[in-house]
This record gives sequence, C-alpha cells and structure tokens, in this order.
Amino acid sequence: MRVCAAYGSVPAAKAEADLHEVRLDVFRGMPQWLGEDCVVTLAGHSVSEVPAGFRGLVDAGDSDAEIPFRRIRSVHDFEGTPSEDVLVDSLNGGTQEVSKYACAVHSFSDLHTICLASKRVSRPHVLLGMGETGTVTRIRSSVLGNLFTFGYVGSPTAPGQLSADRMRELGDGCEVLGIAGHPLGHSRSPAMQEAAMRAAGISGIYLKFDSPDTEHLADVMREYRIRGMNVTVPHKVAAMSQADSLEGPAKEIGAVNTLANRDGRILGANTDWEGVVHAFRKAGRELRSCSKVLVFGTGGAARAGVYAAMSQGCSVAVLGRNPEHVSAICRDLGAEPASDRSVRGFDAIIQCTPIGMKEDGDYMFDLSEIGPGTAVMDMVYNRKTALVSAAEKKGCTVVSGIDMLVGQGAASFRRWFGKDADIQAMERAAQ
Repeated sequence: MRVCAAYGSVPAAKAEADLHEVRLDVFRGMPQWLGEDCVVTLAGHSVSEVPAGFRGLVDAGDSDAEIPFRRIRSVHDFEGTPSEDVLVDSLNGGTQEVSKYACAVHSFSDLHTICLASKRVSRPHVLLGMGETGTVTRIRSSVLGNLFTFGYVGSPTAPGQLSADRMRELGDGCEVLGIAGHPLGHSRSPAMQEAAMRAAGISGIYLKFDSPDTEHLADVMREYRIRGMNVTVPHKVAAMSQADSLEGPAKEIGAVNTLANRDGRILGANTDWEGVVHAFRKAGRELRSCSKVLVFGTGGAARAGVYAAMSQGCSVAVLGRNPEHVSAICRDLGAEPASDRSVRGFDAIIQCTPIGMKEDGDYMFDLSEIGPGTAVMDMVYNRKTALVSAAEKKGCTVVSGIDMLVGQGAASFRRWFGKDADIQAMERAAQ
C-alpha cells in the first residue's frame, strides 16, 4: 500500500508518507520540500502556479486539457457510485498518465461495482469510495490495483479518510472486520473489537457498512478480504442468504448476527443468544435458574432471546405487537404466546425491541407489576431506559445490555480468529 499524505492544513513539517498531496487551496504556495514524491492538486487554481520543471504528478481535475506536466485526471461523484461501465470508460478514456475516480458509496452493491470496474482498468489509476461505507476501498487499495491511496494529515480532506499514520500502521496485510446495518448510528462494536484485536496482537480495523440491503454482502467480504462481519437491524434475517453454510443455532433461530470468511466460504452464525446467557451469568443470575421467562419482541434479537432461554431449560412466553409474528416465533422455536400483558409470575424479562433507544415508549406491560425477584434484561444499552429504572427501584437483578454486547462480540471474535477474546479488554472498551 502506497499512502499519499493529504494535508488538511499547512503542516509544520513533511509527514511520513510515500507521496504528498499539495493542494493549492490549502498551501497557497509551494512548500520547500516540493519534489518528485508530490502530487500537486490544482483545486481550481491555475497550472501556472506549478513551478516549471516539476517532475511529480499534477491533479488537474476533470479536464482533458493538456498541461506541461504529468497529469492526473480526477473525477469526483459526491452523490453515488455510477455503473461499472461508466467507471471503466472514465478511467480508461483520455490521454492523462493517471486516472482517478472517487465516488460516494451507499451500499454493498456499490462496493461490488467498484471492485468489478477496477479489474477492467488498463492504465495506472486511483479508484476510491467516499464515505464511511467506502473506507474499506482505501484500506484495500491494492485489491483495486490502485497506484496509491490517501490518508489525511491534520484533518480529513474527503469523506471516509483515515489518517496517514493509521493507514501506514495497518498496511496491506491488516485484518478487516465490520458491522452491517441500516441506519448505523453510534456503535460500541468498533472500539470493542479493535481492543480485542490489540490484546491478541492482531493488526486490524473494524468498519461500519451502512447499506439498505445485504445484496452482494458476501461478494464484498470475499473481494475486499474482510475476515468477519457483525450484522444488526434490519439485516439479521436477510443476511442468512449470504452465507454458504449456517451453524445449527442460526438455522433454528432464523437469524444471523455474525458472518465469518473462511477462505472465501462464508459461515453464518448467531452469537446473540450466547451474549444473553453471558449477560445473565455476569449479573450473578444464571438464566437456567429462571423457570418462566417473558421475551418482549419478535425480531431477530427476540428470536435469540427465546433460543437462549429455551437452551437453558426455561419455559418461555413471547409478547409482541403483531400476533402473526408472535405465532411465527413460537411455532419456529417452541415457545408459547403470552396469555396477556401481565408480567406477574415471570422469573425473568428479556426486552428485545428498540424501545428506549432514543426515547421511552409503550412496553405493552405495566412496569409497576415487575416483582422484586425478577431478573430484567434490556438489550438497549446506549441509555438508561424506563424499564431499567423501574427494575432498579424494585430491587430487581438488572442484566446489562452492555454485557450481552460483550458476550456476543467475544463469541463472534472466536468464530473469526479461532481463539478466545480478552473479555476484560472488550468490557473496558465497551463502557
């Protein structure tokens, strides 16, 4: 990987990098260290500002006009990724020495298109995806056959850039993990999994892949050498079709939250249920000690909650807003529909809906009915919810959603690397 330092402001000194971008809208003049290892980006300025005899590359933007320098023709599409043919025609056309195309990435399909296009380019090129979902194209620049990639110094100069230091630290051989969902807000998984990799002596990064669907997810994992992917809402069911094989619990639950790339074959697993069992154990209340469990919700997380409780020998009732969905989860997993909305008589409540993630809402049951001996788990972990507050006031055993996150994350790590994660390192990073 050759890294070109992209300076967001005038630096005090030349950074450690293979190449250096001198943007005329940033530098307002040539640095003393201008040399053959520099790329001068005109950024709307006149080519006359480039010193005669300069032997580096000059990025003249989206122009075919001849200039007396080694020219890069660069195209930027901040709206989205064009078709494969449009990318190929743009990169192969013209008389420039180097072609550059940077486009916004919004899906796995966009990443797949970029990779396919890169295989058909016949001249030196730089093809990059912009935005958080496109960051993998910068790290796996060599996969795309790029002449170089960019890393910022000071502040980012394009969406999705990593720092030049981080890019050089990672290198071509780093491990790439990620999380797929839509939309993806703040997630603690990147910090948690990167802490686990550091503790294990693994050079790697954990990225966010915000995509409206899972089409080409498996292709992207293979093409960009992505070791593993977590899957979150709303893709846990759809992502099953991206796996070449499924672990037993994933088949029974009917949802995956983990994909592992095993030499090009994608294994689908569900580690959410392991996270539930881990969280109860961490709270000092083994799930198997709870005879009757109420699971609130009918999505992929609720299915994992039902499976976890039933795997520990519990009797499980399911409460949800959609009777058809309740019937489906009960039929598939052997649970029973809740007879009413009362929570009296349950030893444990597992809340598996997004209620409380942003603001409190209707839990469909009366919080005041929760008994003091009940173990209460809320999978929402980004804030203290009304359910958790009510449970604390009653003196209940509160089972942490953070501990579930750590538990499922550690189980995912084991699927990816074949070794146990440092749980304490993950816990510290997740707080």
